[in-house]
Amino acid sequence: MLFSPVCSLILLLLLNAVDSGRILSKISQRFRDLQAQKNKEFFLTLLASEHQPLQHVKEGQLYQPLDHFNRQNVNTFPQRFFVNEAYWQQPHGPVFLYIGGEGPIYDFDVLAGHHVDMAKEHGALLLAVEHRFYGDSINPDGLKTENLADLSSQQALVDLAVFHQYISQSFNLSSRNTWISFGGSYSGSLSAWFRGKFPSLVYGAVASSAPVKAKLDFSEYSNVVGMGLMNEAVGGSEKCLAKVREAFVLVEAALLDGNFTKVAVDFGCCQTPTNPDDQMELMQNLADIIMGSVQYNEEGVLMSIRELCGVMTDTTEEKKAEIEAYNRLVKLSKLYRSSSEEPCLDTSHEKTVKDLLDTSHKNSRRAERQWTYQTCTEFGFYQTCEDTACPFSGMVTLQAQTKICAKVFGISQHSLPSRIAFTNSYYGGDNPHTYRVLYVNGGVDPWKELSVVEDSSEEAQTVFIKDTAHCADMSRERLTDRDSLKKARQEIEKHVARWLRTADLENIIKTGFWAMKNVALVDEGEEVGERGEGGGWRCGGGGGSDGVVKKRREVKKHSI
Repeated sequence: MLFSPVCSLILLLLLNAVDSGRILSKISQRFRDLQAQKNKEFFLTLLASEHQPLQHVKEGQLYQPLDHFNRQNVNTFPQRFFVNEAYWQQPHGPVFLYIGGEGPIYDFDVLAGHHVDMAKEHGALLLAVEHRFYGDSINPDGLKTENLADLSSQQALVDLAVFHQYISQSFNLSSRNTWISFGGSYSGSLSAWFRGKFPSLVYGAVASSAPVKAKLDFSEYSNVVGMGLMNEAVGGSEKCLAKVREAFVLVEAALLDGNFTKVAVDFGCCQTPTNPDDQMELMQNLADIIMGSVQYNEEGVLMSIRELCGVMTDTTEEKKAEIEAYNRLVKLSKLYRSSSEEPCLDTSHEKTVKDLLDTSHKNSRRAERQWTYQTCTEFGFYQTCEDTACPFSGMVTLQAQTKICAKVFGISQHSLPSRIAFTNSYYGGDNPHTYRVLYVNGGVDPWKELSVVEDSSEEAQTVFIKDTAHCADMSRERLTDRDSLKKARQEIEKHVARWLRTADLENIIKTGFWAMKNVALVDEGEEVGERGEGGGWRCGGGGGSDGVVKKRREVKKHSI
């Protein structure tokens, strides 16, 4: 088999989370870094014991077609993956597939997490596969605009189908090996869509915090953040939300009055925001600090909602009530810069555009250009503040955010609505008609607005975790977890266990049926041929996907 051993213990990681602002993306990265540090400590404990799962983890690479829909294009790209055989009960144990999203995968994706805990219980083979054009799964010239045309969720799903075939051949798997897919945020959507489009390949799917509905103007995001700031169960209050609103009004007023230098000094800006574009960057960055705190509440990334509201409602140091909220936001900004070790707050829109125009693939952690391209071509997800319910600045408009598509990729703003409409037509939006998919969402997670939160019999099963954050269910259990989160993990475990039992029963029935039929054929004097595994490459589940892959294309394999 063409795999190579994993050399590193743990690396810093980038969270697969759909974010738009630069600071929100950085907070997401810090969340994954924190996970990495915790898992490193956990792995060191395992290394000191007799059980050492790291020895069972291997890294591999598969050369995939760049364009599955054009047989004339013979170009390929290297797709990275990890395999962990530590818990696999050969030969018929299930397969748990962790799907990568808009960032790199690493060995810890098959070493830690709730899906790994379930793999131990069920004797599953653990896999993690990287999304095309992210991490190391990209060609050296992959970031050029003309080459990004091959970056899409549709291509990524066919990548998963080809990967399924490769792994099945490499490990001599059969229909008795039940596949379950897992993913969170964008990769959670991929998990659901993979089950929907290729139902013969994956038996069930868990989709955590999955925004399956594309939306151009995602104003609901900011509104849910506002509701989180009021949620007393997680430390919020009406006063907290009022102070946040007031603070942004005061900052915006200072900018409108021309007090650019004062604002720059107060908030530690790297540049003085004198033009509207830079001012919008500043307001977006300040909003991101609060958005990130709500989205990753109680995960130890920046601060919890309770801690944030403690800062915004603390008046012990204030003498002038009229600037109290402004000063609280200044303190919040300082706390962010201090904890993130950033010397200043970057507010240059020109620099943002310049960074996005950079087509050099400097390191595997880079994801901003690729993800921005996907928001322009498929998903939208622009977190605007033009709604009166938004607690932040009205400077963050849809027009201001979508013009980046034209500046960076030459994609017309006018084409975006039709692109979003196609995505929802292809996948079904928030009514995806997926069977045997479990959608898991947290009560304070803004992305729940674009997910499936209500049961629809077997088509859409849901677990809703009151007062928890984005993808919280995917982590290993901790002593500090809320009871609602612990119960949610138990519910997920019940669904997965039931799927595996049902699949086993179906296999027993199917095996018995074919055995009886073969006996009957022999009795009639007919030759009995070998029955194929069936299905394979026909894309199912509707959505205009007929004939996506009629025959398996030859795929090169390469060891690294």
